[in-house]
Amino acid sequence: MKILVFGAGVLGCNLARNFFRAGKDVTLLARGDWGESIRKNGLRIKDKFSPRMSVSRIPVVTELKAEDKYDVIFVVLRYTQLDAILNTLRANPTKNIVFVGNDVRASALSASLPEKNVMFAFASSAGHREREYVASVDLKKITIGQVAGAPSNEALIGQIFDSTKYKVAYEPNMGDYLLCHAAFVLPVAFACYKTGGDLKKLKGDTVYLSRLIDANIEGYRAIKNAGHEILPKDDAEFESAAYRKTCLRFSKLMCATSLGKICASDHAMNAADEMSALNRDLKAFFDENGAKYPVWQDLEREGAKYLK
Repeated sequence: MKILVFGAGVLGCNLARNFFRAGKDVTLLARGDWGESIRKNGLRIKDKFSPRMSVSRIPVVTELKAEDKYDVIFVVLRYTQLDAILNTLRANPTKNIVFVGNDVRASALSASLPEKNVMFAFASSAGHREREYVASVDLKKITIGQVAGAPSNEALIGQIFDSTKYKVAYEPNMGDYLLCHAAFVLPVAFACYKTGGDLKKLKGDTVYLSRLIDANIEGYRAIKNAGHEILPKDDAEFESAAYRKTCLRFSKLMCATSLGKICASDHAMNAADEMSALNRDLKAFFDENGAKYPVWQDLEREGAKYLK
């Protein structure tokens, strides 16, 4: 199976490395100095919990040409960059396209490529890119599927990830999954902006961390009231005391350790444009459905310096 990973940020690099290690025929699309560095020195990734730097000699291209044919293309770009590549994808004959990362308009994006088999995925990896390597935590877990009502891709997904070390969770309703994910992560991004990227400033601030959970619950409530499913299913009881307790424990852990920087603030601070666009479009969804979200709006105002 011939795979292209279109995008060489943290997620794309981890995805390409994992396919490469599994013996897959994978190519990485990377441009500029970073692409040249990978071509000359290999894809270098320093895992936080490993003493060594991994080096993978992955083939690199700088563009997707109309004549290039792959079995599947993984598009691993920021939410704000997706519209710019749609014509390139339309002009290419590859049928199977997987968009990896944040998205709150999956159904519309899928509909914009009617000739393609469009899937969506969210990978559990995080970190940041240094000049010549990626510093990351990669849990090798990916949730992947299509929008609700589209033909199942479960068998194809099994073929794509066969022999890899990924723990693959098939999700037939990725549109709602990604809506819910945005409602969960955006309040955390607001906290990053409030603290200038230093979540340790919130260590022990139970009142503020509880407001983050309130905002998340406002988002989930708006999504549910609009007729959408709360996903993952473990979050279905988001109004419960148990959910609050679990979220508060996780929030305190993030603020007390380097987990907050690796899993939240690195991306939030380097991708404020993406967080701003997600926030804009998710709020438009809330407004279209008559939702009230006052705590969300208060937190947003506190981080307004970084939001567009």
